[in-house]
Amino acid sequence: MAKRRSTRRLETIGLLSDLNAPLIVPAPKPRDKRQPRLQFDPMPERIEPCMALLKSKPPSGPDWLFEVKWDGYRLAVHVEANGGVRIITRGGHDWTSYFPSIATAAKELGPATMILDGEAVVLDEKGVPNFGLLQRALGGRKATRAAHEAVLYAFDLLYFDGHDLTGLELSSRRHLLGNLLDGETGAIRLSEEVHDDGEALLRHACAHGLEGIIAKNKNAPYRSGRTGDWLKIKCVNSESFAVIGYEPSQKVRGSIASLLLAARNGDKLVYAGNVGTGFSAKLARDLRFQLDSMRIDKPAVPIKGKNLVFVEPTLVAEVNFSAWTHDGRLRHASFKGLRDAADHAEILQLD
Repeated sequence: MAKRRSTRRLETIGLLSDLNAPLIVPAPKPRDKRQPRLQFDPMPERIEPCMALLKSKPPSGPDWLFEVKWDGYRLAVHVEANGGVRIITRGGHDWTSYFPSIATAAKELGPATMILDGEAVVLDEKGVPNFGLLQRALGGRKATRAAHEAVLYAFDLLYFDGHDLTGLELSSRRHLLGNLLDGETGAIRLSEEVHDDGEALLRHACAHGLEGIIAKNKNAPYRSGRTGDWLKIKCVNSESFAVIGYEPSQKVRGSIASLLLAARNGDKLVYAGNVGTGFSAKLARDLRFQLDSMRIDKPAVPIKGKNLVFVEPTLVAEVNFSAWTHDGRLRHASFKGLRDAADHAEILQLD
């Protein structure tokens, strides 16, 4: 005797059907052309960096977070859809070949596309960034070899997995960056942040020989230029000056005694004093050789003195100093190094 077909019906998830009947899936409806398509944001070729304004003390309040100020070269690391990596300097130059360790570490972060914003440094034996060591690793100011020992401290994430993040507030970008770099200790590392006390972080940074700290508005999007969203507070004064000449050494043949420096006042250069310390004997000779190929007869700014040699104001020197004199000269100046044009060095603009 044949079994009777069950007519019991099942109601689940809004579906009424005969238990023994085949499940029929309705044909999909054609897509409504008026419905928007969600597309990935194309990766930009370059994002002009956000820069920090110099302030004398850290801001206070719940809207600010703080990081160490890294003393190196500002870089944007682009990890592209084809697996390629481009490392772009602040001035827009491709320096991928000069930072192979950072490029390799970027590829290992995963298949996602991204743009990391950070600073490449070389650490000394105490773990403190040293600008001179970075330049030495690159083979000098003009970067003639790869800096294999360089480390990138990443502090922002501008693009990730096909999405432009520059419109997000910093706190959200930092959250994504923290998840991406959690536990990384290789050639790319996370620049840690402090939310509470900028004054305390500044004291610790100065005590450990660091350059200073950066304060950032955690609610602000990423905006290029010096908008005031980021502030820099330094342990010592450190600025970039145009080299306009030198004073020859009277003690060492073929060497220099000091560099002559200029700052900007509007569209003009003005004399800012000289720097005579911070050079090794070899560096002083190398600078003399380089500057002698740039000699000019008339100084770029009015200056008085004997036995001075004037040069085209194209080189930019990074200089530490304690203060300014009443007549606008640097006090206790010490030479740090020459900035490369690819680093988009900015000569100090006087107020």
